[in-house]
Amino acid sequence: MSVSSSPSPTPTPSPAASTSDLAAGSAASAAYAALRSGAAPTQAELFDFVRRAAADAGLIASLPLDPEGRTWVRLDGPGGSEAWLIGWPPGTGTGWHDHAESVGAFITASGELKENSLAVRLPTDGWRTLELTDGVDRSRRLPAGQGRAFGRHHVHEVLNESHDRHAISVHAYYPPLPQIRRYSRSGPVLRLEQVERPEDWQ
Repeated sequence: MSVSSSPSPTPTPSPAASTSDLAAGSAASAAYAALRSGAAPTQAELFDFVRRAAADAGLIASLPLDPEGRTWVRLDGPGGSEAWLIGWPPGTGTGWHDHAESVGAFITASGELKENSLAVRLPTDGWRTLELTDGVDRSRRLPAGQGRAFGRHHVHEVLNESHDRHAISVHAYYPPLPQIRRYSRSGPVLRLEQVERPEDWQ
């Protein structure tokens, strides 16, 4: 969410060697088998799920890692949520994006990630370029065991800034992602570049 030309966001990652659900039988999915029927999971429940999944050493070790690009497998999230286990080679990132109407949570399971985000609610429609005001940028480092939950329209980028170490993280969103909006940024200028829908990344 540039008047001048700027690099397009990092492309979506390439899928892991196995795209089967790895959460079947994991401690994380077992913990949520009894999530109250019909109720949408809260941000706190999503964060608890990613925390439990990140602590499942067998699940984390099962993710195929690629030195060239991000890998991921889909997990069984709580209460009909969408969840992913993601591997990040050194120097990779998402580019600026949001998750539209979905709330979410993510946590670093190994290595360290950095999140840059905007502490402002952007208009959802009717624009291509915005100039951000001073003071809206936030940055946090997320070593293993650290993460966050976030609300709708949360604009951020996630990076593995390590030069030599993979990172692995667990993410969950509810409702399942209807779309991802991708942005480029040049200084204070944010430009909407494309809108991706589930068929683009599943």
